[in-house]
Amino acid sequence: MSADARIDREASTMNHRCETGQKLRAGWVLLRAVVGLFCGWLTVTAVAAAEYRFSPVNQSNISTAAAYWNPIVAYVSEKSGVKLSLKIGRTSADTTSYVLAQEVEFVFSNHLFSPDREALGWKVFGRRNTPAVRGQLVVLADSPISNVAELEGKDIGFPGPEAFLAYKLPYGYLLNQKINARPVFGGNMDGAFAQLISGKVTAVGANSQLVEAYTKRENKYFRVLWSSEPMFDLALMASSKVPEKEVEAVARAFLGMQKDPHGRAILAQVNQLIGLAPDIHFIAADSKDYASYRRFYQTAPVQVR
Repeated sequence: MSADARIDREASTMNHRCETGQKLRAGWVLLRAVVGLFCGWLTVTAVAAAEYRFSPVNQSNISTAAAYWNPIVAYVSEKSGVKLSLKIGRTSADTTSYVLAQEVEFVFSNHLFSPDREALGWKVFGRRNTPAVRGQLVVLADSPISNVAELEGKDIGFPGPEAFLAYKLPYGYLLNQKINARPVFGGNMDGAFAQLISGKVTAVGANSQLVEAYTKRENKYFRVLWSSEPMFDLALMASSKVPEKEVEAVARAFLGMQKDPHGRAILAQVNQLIGLAPDIHFIAADSKDYASYRRFYQTAPVQVR
């Protein structure tokens, strides 16, 4: 083969290799683009499918709490486009433990206003438009007990150690009055009332709203021995890790229920279940509404902080 022929053949081979290399590089570019688009689609899908947990404090037994909250959660999820699921523990303390372990993103609670818990960054955005509530010490209407001093040495029922209105306020009052009483926890307010009715405890620490609701629901009557200053009901709150846009969407859905015929019907139905007036609904609120809770922690006995 002549020198010129060899040169021509080598040039042809090199051209072929270059074309092949260019095709391979083009293929890799296309493949990377496709993979990038696919990964991006997966990311968008994952974001769209994000589900947040909502934990309301146990104010009644689990079945009643679920029957009250599930229709509300379903409505808010649909209206906001932000999927919420209900997460309730066996007791109010269990439910709050989920919050402190950062296992939930939205709450209905008044357990987060102590100085150490405020540092967690939960944001208040709403509450129910119920009248101000009070922490109370109550006995059955026919009880021989007529004043707080007579509770010395007695067993007193409380929902649980996390209950602000129904435990921290009334038990803190007993401690400040140097009245030695033994706390007995019932798991929730219904459980505490059951202990009182059965005779296991002499009195209970209670939330005034729940005392009234229980009377309507169960036809049981109580005598109030002591009441705290009035305070706002539990707060709707969002974790700082939830994007602001999604918090705003959830807040709009909660706060708009009363303006929507379907939402209004849901509220009337579930309010009847727990003894609230049919027109009770969610309204806007912020951290300033809960200043009285913060004042309590400034002077509260160490045992209940």
